[in-house]
Amino acid sequence: MMTVSTRWSDKSLTSSENGSFTVALVLLLPMLMVLLGLVIDGGAAFVAHQAAAVEAEQAARAGAGAVDVGFLRLGIVRVDPTQAVAAAERFTQAAGHPGSASVAAGLVTVHVSYAVPTTILGMVGIAWLHVSASSSARNLRGVTVGQS
Repeated sequence: MMTVSTRWSDKSLTSSENGSFTVALVLLLPMLMVLLGLVIDGGAAFVAHQAAAVEAEQAARAGAGAVDVGFLRLGIVRVDPTQAVAAAERFTQAAGHPGSASVAAGLVTVHVSYAVPTTILGMVGIAWLHVSASSSARNLRGVTVGQS
């Protein structure tokens, strides 16, 4: 009678393969954290950029609404630059992200810029993501077709 014995031996692995899983894990873990950070923190930055754009648009509209009363009585719609800048900057401060405003030829332009803290990317040294948006508005009178 013949007996067949099957045993697994630890000697079947060569010594060069010892620790290869650890090395692969050490190399892949930072890449996975960066990828996860890009998804989570990148999504948060995208939402913050949308919010900054809305804030800039609304602040520009608030500034464009600051018309010069003296000219308005004459039937001329003209933005008062000093009041427009003040109104736009008040709006950005009230929104929680102070911005800057300027007026040129009746066009009120607002720029909002701030930093968003990261949650995952902070683990790899990126603590903040910069977000900014600009928008312009002009006060128009009457019905306008084809103008923006």
